[in-house]
Amino acid sequence: MRNFVYTSHPSRIIFGTGTVSQVRDEVERLGCSRVLLLSSPPVAKAAAQVRDVLGDVVVAEFEGAAMHTPVDVTERALDVLREHSADCLVAVGGGSTTGLAKALAFRTDLPQLILPTTYAGSEVTPVLGETQNGRKTTVSSPAILPETVVYDVEFTRDLPVGMSVTSAVNAMAHAVEALYAPQANPVIDAMALDAIALTARALPALVAEPSDTAARADLLHAAWLAGTCLGSVGMGLHHKLCHTLGGTFDLAHAETHTVILPHTMAYNAPAAGDVMSRIAGALGVPDAPSGMFDLITSAGGPTSLRELGMAEADLPQAARLAVATPYPNPRELTSPGIESLLRDAWEGRRPTVPAASAPATRTPGTPAPAGHEAASDASDVERLTAQVVASFANAPDPRVRQLLSDLVRHLHHFVTSNDVTDSEWQHAIDFLTRTGQICTSTRQEFVLLSDTLGVSSVVDLLTHSRTPQTTPSAVLGPFYTDGPPETAQGADISQGVAGTPLWADIRITDTDGRPVPDAVVDVWQANKDGFYDIQLPELEGPVLRGRLRTDEQGRLRFWTILPAEYPIPDDGPVGQMLQAVNRHPYRAPHVHFMISAAGHQRLVTQLFVKGGHYLDSDSVFGVKDGLIVDFTPQVGPTPDGRAVDGEWRSLQFTFSIARLADGPAH
Repeated sequence: MRNFVYTSHPSRIIFGTGTVSQVRDEVERLGCSRVLLLSSPPVAKAAAQVRDVLGDVVVAEFEGAAMHTPVDVTERALDVLREHSADCLVAVGGGSTTGLAKALAFRTDLPQLILPTTYAGSEVTPVLGETQNGRKTTVSSPAILPETVVYDVEFTRDLPVGMSVTSAVNAMAHAVEALYAPQANPVIDAMALDAIALTARALPALVAEPSDTAARADLLHAAWLAGTCLGSVGMGLHHKLCHTLGGTFDLAHAETHTVILPHTMAYNAPAAGDVMSRIAGALGVPDAPSGMFDLITSAGGPTSLRELGMAEADLPQAARLAVATPYPNPRELTSPGIESLLRDAWEGRRPTVPAASAPATRTPGTPAPAGHEAASDASDVERLTAQVVASFANAPDPRVRQLLSDLVRHLHHFVTSNDVTDSEWQHAIDFLTRTGQICTSTRQEFVLLSDTLGVSSVVDLLTHSRTPQTTPSAVLGPFYTDGPPETAQGADISQGVAGTPLWADIRITDTDGRPVPDAVVDVWQANKDGFYDIQLPELEGPVLRGRLRTDEQGRLRFWTILPAEYPIPDDGPVGQMLQAVNRHPYRAPHVHFMISAAGHQRLVTQLFVKGGHYLDSDSVFGVKDGLIVDFTPQVGPTPDGRAVDGEWRSLQFTFSIARLADGPAH
């Protein structure tokens, strides 16, 4: 059993896009009416937005926030605060502006509202670091913790990629050290690992596309989690070193954290092997310190103290200062050891795998190698992984380079962490070979494999998250064929195939509800027995599929039949995989739609029959609540006067699609 103590800090968190509009309400919620607005020149645009929202409650501004929170700057701001009798502090910016707000609050006990523009995470901590006479000291107090933090993702969109990378790694450092802090507990552990995983996923996406709102939202979310970790437990070697380097040698704050983090992880790894294994899992790499270094390198972050302007001659002094005051750390601190760490960081060397924490590659069921043999095996794996990743360094397309590099790291980590044997590897190769061999122009087994492993749905979820105001998207599936037959309004795409008649009355609008005329809508579905036309060679020509166009009101109407549940093809490798894990192959009943219109994002989706089978266990994980709709039973006259004996069904639905300006261009 693990004993622990967890204390929750009472900050109010508001997170989202456009949340700046709530700032005045939040100030009034604090019972305040005289705001001192804190900022710095680099965030003038964001500060202007906040000023406009606050209006006449702003009684003064101070735009001189500085890195490392110099005491003399705080004293100047304090004079402004007292001169205008401010009763509330609103800070816009990164760690420097937040630090100034904390310093003022510590001296006056005024409430704070912080709007971060970086991923520093310090806005949710009760910790203040101040610099005076070339020395940085820290203090922790409930009076330092900001009362309210308003996270607006839009405020980070203009943060340059380089600053985004170093700021995000700065936040990750909080999470890393929280995992081996003496006060570590299950709550903070979960937050820390989530923050690391979110950042590791979002940074490559942001580097590839700096305007990726979803990636920036993930980084801001991770910063909040990591900052909460920092505020809940004590920090160790990493933060002490960075405070020393910043306060004494005036090195840039976030950049210093970025350079130092892999090396402090490597230093502590022999005494914190379990923690490093968990971090490696969150990063998706075999080894945490070198994996962190590789992530920083691939994102274009700084990797050496030398490039930050630190003199080699200052390394011994920095090491002495870092060990001068005792503080908790997993591994004993020695001046020679810290100097060696700093020298590696100054040179920008990639950390090597620590012997006590390195994962060994071995055959399951055989004894684990001892000591140096385990470290040697893991070091060989690390070197091999690094060589493969380095082979992509000259790829002209940075996105291709990033994708291949991450793929290799994750694959190598999977192999080592699962001790994959030669026979298991050969079985996997045979499986993929058979998957490729069964593919034809009408059967895409690889698409089926992606679908049944949930990969298609993950990509779909990430894609839809970028335009959340639209109708939910869904997987394309393996049965779409390009160029379906042109179909007139009111026609029957079933062409007489047996089944319960279904009348579809569909509207296409943009996200403001305006009709989208001349949209091209491809529709396809299975028959009542669960087969698509391409699975039935006896059929002549396409059946139960068509291409329609909306009218001036964005409307289209057609006849088809009620779709039924059906099994995906299970006579190949994918079916054998499902049988091996006792999974059924059935899909819930649905109709496919692909909607394209000039000036709009394409939408690929499905509508599922409410009350149909397998809605909660769809074999490709494609069902979403917003796509489960009524296929309403009807009898009697039909909308277009068609004669139908017995029951028929009615489907009425409005699809909302995004204009190209509403989301990422394709």
